[in-house]
Amino acid sequence: MVDFMSIQKSRLLMTSVKRRNWRKQITRVGNNGEEKRKAFSIEAARQKSLVERDLLEEAAQQRRSKGEKSSLMGVSRLDVLYRRLLLTKLFIHGWGKPDDLKRIFEFRKIIGNREKCKDLVPKDYPVFIDKAEEQTDCKILNGHFISPLEYNLPGVLPPESVKARFQFIVPKKWKKYRPVCIHLAGTGDHFFWRRRTLMAKPMIKETGMASLLLENPYYGYRKPKDQVRSSLRNVSDLFVMGGALILESAALLHWLEREGYWPLGMTGISMGGHMASLAVTNWPKPIPLVPCLSWSTASSVFTTGVLSRAVNWRELEKQYAMHTVYEEEITRLLEYCGTDSFRMGQDFVKNSPDSFDTLSSVDIPAGFLSLDGPQHENGDVPSSALSSQGRGGAAGRTLLMSGHRGHLDQMLSAVSSSHPHIDMLSAKNMSQQARQRLSLQRESLGFMKGVMDECTHIANFSVPVDPSLIIVVQAKEDAYVPRAGVRSLQEIWPGCEVRYLNGGHVSAYLFKQGLFRQAIYDAYNRFLQKYSIS
Repeated sequence: MVDFMSIQKSRLLMTSVKRRNWRKQITRVGNNGEEKRKAFSIEAARQKSLVERDLLEEAAQQRRSKGEKSSLMGVSRLDVLYRRLLLTKLFIHGWGKPDDLKRIFEFRKIIGNREKCKDLVPKDYPVFIDKAEEQTDCKILNGHFISPLEYNLPGVLPPESVKARFQFIVPKKWKKYRPVCIHLAGTGDHFFWRRRTLMAKPMIKETGMASLLLENPYYGYRKPKDQVRSSLRNVSDLFVMGGALILESAALLHWLEREGYWPLGMTGISMGGHMASLAVTNWPKPIPLVPCLSWSTASSVFTTGVLSRAVNWRELEKQYAMHTVYEEEITRLLEYCGTDSFRMGQDFVKNSPDSFDTLSSVDIPAGFLSLDGPQHENGDVPSSALSSQGRGGAAGRTLLMSGHRGHLDQMLSAVSSSHPHIDMLSAKNMSQQARQRLSLQRESLGFMKGVMDECTHIANFSVPVDPSLIIVVQAKEDAYVPRAGVRSLQEIWPGCEVRYLNGGHVSAYLFKQGLFRQAIYDAYNRFLQKYSIS
């Protein structure tokens, strides 16, 4: 095994040789070669970034080969490749309206407490069946109801999402019981055909268990007209979706109970698994839960996972800098304060060094660094100076931004618009403007973690009535849902079971559906053993 330090020295030597060659070429350009000088400078920065990326990868490989514990966990190459093939951007409109965020955070305090929200959805909440279809192996019922969120938080849902739609797949002949499992949709799972084909119909064939498929807000028939595919326009849209699904799940569970179905449970894959977890925290009775390919918070998904490359950081940074309400008012509403919280992130920002001279002594989470050179674009931003006092909360920094038209975008531009956007490797030789941009990048990343944890962290919600009925199915090399640096579900829900599958997020979704279904059957069997009606 080649020693890491020797690799580092040899590559740095290669880099120095390349730089000398570039300097010679630049010298030969002469007085008329300004554009070529710029091109060579960009190429030099790119080559430096490539070397630094290789060094990080070698460091991670060295740690893994020595059996050392590292936050640079192995991730699935298929997950990374699949994400690169998708060109869509998330949160292209930014954070969302500040007033909506304030309302959502205040409402989170209610739905995060099972006792406070138990009366938000009446037991007789109206649910309607619109159509029944007979098939050879099952019966499919299509229905709808008005989302309870529209009554509890009027106007926050887009008009297209107010009517909740579902599909109920039931066997033609029941066995001893009439079990039903509610399936919530994962990212990109529009309408019902995917869950119906991969989960619901096989479950009827294997065990005679019925499935109720609820369509997510912002998806399928509930997708806003100006939304492109599954790309949520605002960060706040994800929180609205979560609040709506919590209440809509309660409405469906009440309806199923009234109709005599039992036992009842919930599941979902990826985002659907996380939403199902949030929904179960509010149900006042023991209930089986099987979240697949999800974990304790969505903050890591959008800050260190491969999906962070799809986030429109440029727009988020711009809005965070231009509107002080995000820091001065919204940050104060963030209550979650666990060991992996936003406040811990603030301490990191406050205490982080201005530069990192070496990589060997730095343990950096995978995906946390941006390794491409900055992209400069001119934007339609007023040329007037913008100032924001005390950026970064506890850090107590002042970010001053002023200059000619277009300078704001240059300062706010992420190191790469398609990569996680913190670059601390080259901080040593940064200009003042570059340091200000880096400071803003850190703060916007910390703010993203803060708002995500506030509304999605499982620890910010009540513990389910019986955690022993929960079976979590996770992929060992999941690049979409990083587990490094966040609290584990076993810590938050003592007594729950976690099953790990080999491979990553995409391969598990494509090839491990049978194991997901088996986990559902096992959770229901546990429920029947503990709470069976004699």
